[in-house]
Amino acid sequence: MKPPPLSLYVHLPWCVRKCPYCDFNSHRGGDAGQRSRYLDALLADLAAESRRADGRVVESVFLGGGTPSLFSPAEIGRLLAVITERFSLHDDVEITMEANPGTVECGEPAGYREAGVNRLSIGAQSFDDKRLQALGRIHTSGDIVRALREAGAAGFDNINIDLMHGLPGQDVASALDDIRAAIDLRPSHISWYQLTLEPNTVFHARPPANLPDDETACAIQDEGQALLAASGYRQYEVSAYARGNRPCRHNLNYWLFGDYLAAGAGAHGKITSSDGVYRYRKPANPLQYMMAMEAGESRAEPVRLDAADLVFEFMLNALRLNDGFDASVFCERTGLGIAALADATRAARSKGLLLRENDAHWRPTELGRRFLNDLQSEFLPDRG
Repeated sequence: MKPPPLSLYVHLPWCVRKCPYCDFNSHRGGDAGQRSRYLDALLADLAAESRRADGRVVESVFLGGGTPSLFSPAEIGRLLAVITERFSLHDDVEITMEANPGTVECGEPAGYREAGVNRLSIGAQSFDDKRLQALGRIHTSGDIVRALREAGAAGFDNINIDLMHGLPGQDVASALDDIRAAIDLRPSHISWYQLTLEPNTVFHARPPANLPDDETACAIQDEGQALLAASGYRQYEVSAYARGNRPCRHNLNYWLFGDYLAAGAGAHGKITSSDGVYRYRKPANPLQYMMAMEAGESRAEPVRLDAADLVFEFMLNALRLNDGFDASVFCERTGLGIAALADATRAARSKGLLLRENDAHWRPTELGRRFLNDLQSEFLPDRG
C-alpha cells in the first residue's frame, strides 16, 4: 500500500483544573517537576516514533492536551527542537499548539512563536463571562481578546478560536453574539461545535439546567452557519470554518484517513505499511506513561485493522467533510476496492443522506450533514 501523508500528534495532559464537560485525557496538575519529568518521557517516546516514521516527511505537528500552554516557551522550544532534529519535517510544516486564554501568561505568545509554533488554537468557548463560569472555565472574555491581540502582535497569522454553542441558558441571539465576537477578532479559523454531555464527565452525571431544546439548537446551528458564511468563513467540516483558505491541515489529514504518529499519555496513532493499516496507543495515565518510557517500553504494539473496520473508520472521518471524498482516496488509503462501499452507499443514497456526484466522488447531502450519526451508522461493521 502507498503510504498517505503523515502527521505527528503530541499530548500534554495537564490543566489548571478539569472542565465539567471535558472527556479528553486531561488531568489537574503539571508543576515544574512533573513537566520536566514528562518532557524527558516525551523525548524517549519521540525517539521511538521517529524510527516508526522511517524517514517519511511529517506534514503537520499538533501539540494538544490538556493545556499545552501550561508549558513554558522554553519547554515547548526544547520539545520542538527534538522533533526538528529527529523527524523529516515538510518545508511548510504546520505546527499547532492549543492554548487557553487564561494560561497563555505562562509565556508570551512571542515566546511560543520563537520556539517554532506557527499556528495557535485558542480555547475561548464563549465570550459571555457568566457562561464561561458555568462551563468551569477560568478565563474571561477580556482574556480572550487580549490573547488574540498579543498573538497577532507576536506574528501569528494562523489562529483558530474554539467556540461552543448549545450552552446552558443560551438562545439564538446570545449564540450569534458569541460568533460575532469571535469574527471581530479576525481569526483565520473558527471551530464552532455544540456542547455534548459525554460519558464520564461531571455534566453527564449532573446535567446543567436550561440547556436549549432541540428546536432552539437547530435554529442556533442554521443561523450561526449563515452568519459565519456571510462573514467569509467557509464550512469545510462539521464544526470547522476557515477564512482565506486556511483549513487545519493536521485535522484534514485525520479526516482523509492519513497516517499520524502519537507521542504522549493516551495518544493514538495510525500507520500504513506494505501489508495493511495499523493502530496503536500509549498508556493513558500520565504516571504510568512516564514510568513506561523510563523503563524503555516506548514502542506500543500496533493492531492491524480488518476490512470492515477500514471501511467504517474511513467513512466515519471522511463523511465529516462537506466536500466528501474521491473514490481513489478511499482505495489508496484502505487498500480496498470501491466495491467494499457498494451496499452501504446504496442504502445511504436511498435515504437522501449521501450524494454520488459522479463515478469517482461522494459527499454528504445537507440532510446527511444534519443527521451525520445516521449516515455514519450505515457503514458500521456487521459482526453478526
